[in-house]
Amino acid sequence: MASDPAGGLYVLLERLGVGYERYDHEAVYTCDEAERAVPAGLGAAHTKNLFLRDHKGRRHWLLVTLCAKQVDLRAFGERVAGERVSFASPERLAKYLGVTPGSVTILGLMNDRERAVELLVDEDVWAMDRWQAHPLTNTATLILHRPDVERFLAETGHSARVVTVPSRIADG
Repeated sequence: MASDPAGGLYVLLERLGVGYERYDHEAVYTCDEAERAVPAGLGAAHTKNLFLRDHKGRRHWLLVTLCAKQVDLRAFGERVAGERVSFASPERLAKYLGVTPGSVTILGLMNDRERAVELLVDEDVWAMDRWQAHPLTNTATLILHRPDVERFLAETGHSARVVTVPSRIADG
């Protein structure tokens, strides 16, 4: 459908033989909203995706982790980049992944034709067979099997670097 920003994504998934379950819902911007929008008990990693950049804006990372984690960005930056990292701007998000805030997804890597974005996947997500991911828009959620995600990544020329994501200890 022409008005669907994910139309090209579905064509790609079909061409690759990637099956998925699709759940349409109101736009969600947080993990809590997404959790309420998608049925419980799907047996899929409830992911959050952070689009990060280094201090000078020369390197970009897409971090896929569990919604339940409070990522310690300072520790993560030191571990991954050896320096401070921060969230990339909406403009960079659109340029590299072709999505808007709230719609950040591993599937946005199909738009990173220059392979400028490094994919980092939390080991806790990587261990799960099924993942939740937005299809380039935050008004739907797809459930994908990890082998299908790997096939998608191979097609886009990306590979996952599996990492241990440091978490902050919640107060109280």
